[in-house]
Amino acid sequence: MNPQLVENARRTLEAERARIRLELSEEVEHPRVAHGAQTAAATEVSESQRGQQLREREEQHLGLIEGALRRIETGNFGLCQTCGKPIAPERLEALPWANDCVACHSKRRR
Repeated sequence: MNPQLVENARRTLEAERARIRLELSEEVEHPRVAHGAQTAAATEVSESQRGQQLREREEQHLGLIEGALRRIETGNFGLCQTCGKPIAPERLEALPWANDCVACHSKRRR
C-alpha cells in the first residue's frame, strides 16, 4: 500500500472524525412551535424525526471512519473486509472509510 495514500487517508479520516464528533456533540435545538394546530405539531414531529435520522447516519459514518483508522493502525487498511483483496486506490482516495472493494460492495447492495 502506497504510504502517501495511507497518510492522506489518515488525515482525511481524522478531520472527518473531528467534524462529526463536533456535530454530534452540539445540542440540537428545536424551535418551539405552538401545538394549537395539528399542522404545526406534525411539522415539529417530522423535523424531529429527520434530525434523528441524520444523527443516526452520522453515527454510522463515524463508525466507518473509526474502523478505517483502526485498519490503518493494524496494517489492514486498503484490504477488502469481505474478500481480502486490495481495494482500488482510486476508491480509497474518494472514500477512505471504504471497507470493501467495488465488487463486494456491489454484491452486497443487490
